[in-house]
Amino acid sequence: MGFRPSSHWRPLWQRSLLISLLALSPFAYSQEPASKEEAAQSEADSSAVEPQPKNQGLLPINELRTFADVFDRIKQAYVEEVDDKTLLENAIQGMLTELDPHSAYLKPEAYQDLQINTTGEFGGLGIEVGMEDGFVKVITPIDDTPAKKAGVEAGDLIIKLDSTPVKGLTLGDAVKLMRGKPGSDIILTIIRAGVDKPLEITVTRAVITVQSVKGRLLDPGYGYVRLSQFQINTGGDMIKLLAKLKKENKSELKGLVLDLRNNPGGVLQAAVDVTDAFIDDGLVVYTKGRLPDSDMKFRASPGDLLNGVPIVVLVNGGSASASEIVAGALQDHSRAVIMGTTSFGKGSVQTVLPLHNNRALKLTTARYYTPSGRSIQAQGIEPDIKVENAHLTKVEEMSRVKERDLSGHLENPEGEGEKDAKAPKKQDLVDTDYQLYEALNLLKALNVLKRPAATASESTIPKT
Repeated sequence: MGFRPSSHWRPLWQRSLLISLLALSPFAYSQEPASKEEAAQSEADSSAVEPQPKNQGLLPINELRTFADVFDRIKQAYVEEVDDKTLLENAIQGMLTELDPHSAYLKPEAYQDLQINTTGEFGGLGIEVGMEDGFVKVITPIDDTPAKKAGVEAGDLIIKLDSTPVKGLTLGDAVKLMRGKPGSDIILTIIRAGVDKPLEITVTRAVITVQSVKGRLLDPGYGYVRLSQFQINTGGDMIKLLAKLKKENKSELKGLVLDLRNNPGGVLQAAVDVTDAFIDDGLVVYTKGRLPDSDMKFRASPGDLLNGVPIVVLVNGGSASASEIVAGALQDHSRAVIMGTTSFGKGSVQTVLPLHNNRALKLTTARYYTPSGRSIQAQGIEPDIKVENAHLTKVEEMSRVKERDLSGHLENPEGEGEKDAKAPKKQDLVDTDYQLYEALNLLKALNVLKRPAATASESTIPKT
């Protein structure tokens, strides 16, 4: 049985705890800046920031007394004994949880996972998740992962993991349950918008190696690049892919679809690199926070990899953070047409602040703004052309008689023309991805408008 202070000892015990807390608080007494080893390292959206609070005053004594009293009551009266370390870590988690949905206290396992995620390899189901109303919300299933193949969708709310209810779990605890030995199964019970009752989806765990850049030629001259997230090497990998597509096309591209749908974001510098590939000069993004080091500007270097050919950027509600930086910058520079639905609306910057014992704080330290000064926080990027994802049903038309079917029709003086070569059979885009189908159509239309006007020479005009 642990020590339980009596009412006689309680005031002394509380004073001791208060003194300990004040002695340990860097915000109360530290006059020295953080060491280089503890300098902030950027998570998905920022470079290192060294915390240097303006106000070095004492912490409020009344609130500390309340904290000590609550701590004491829990130690005395809670139904089971709780060790001091657990209570203090829970208090830290509570401080960060109440700030915003993206700030967090990272224990060693979570900190290691965060570091692994930026390099593109980790174990699990292959979903980006957050918390909403106490449940795990799927921000997006990552391409070519078990979750994506099993049918998990962006916006799904996970309410149960196997037989364990999610309500009451922290996000870290839920993630820990979702991870496990590759090849083992887990049953996700989810609530999906538009579906009357919960769904059960079985997902087989695997080691997830995420290739953030994929692409192909949609039609001769028209490229497609899919960015599933922004990793450290995403910008360089995209440039290599574009060179490959040009080589495959045997000439310069006429247009490009950049697909950022369900891309949850990632490394800020990768977003800058991607944008820089398409704009010749100017501001890409800037950030503003309370600390001087949080105010940063990122500019493009000279040169446009595609030499001004049309670009359509696809976004949806799963496009967040770094994805919105790219879409917002290309939109502000009038370098691309943004198509799809309104993006997620995450306009904040999280910085990872390493602590001792392999722990870290993931702390919101700044907001980011598009080149024109827009903050998309809780608003998102509005597409220039709104296109919902849809499945179309083709209407069967009646057989119609055309001019060439009429008896005695006049022949075309240029002959019958070349017959259309039979293309290899492939599933039509309109059936598999309606938004991509519309993006390709728009690129083709923009190229039609760029054609020089056709004029007949005097020698080719028939004489009458």
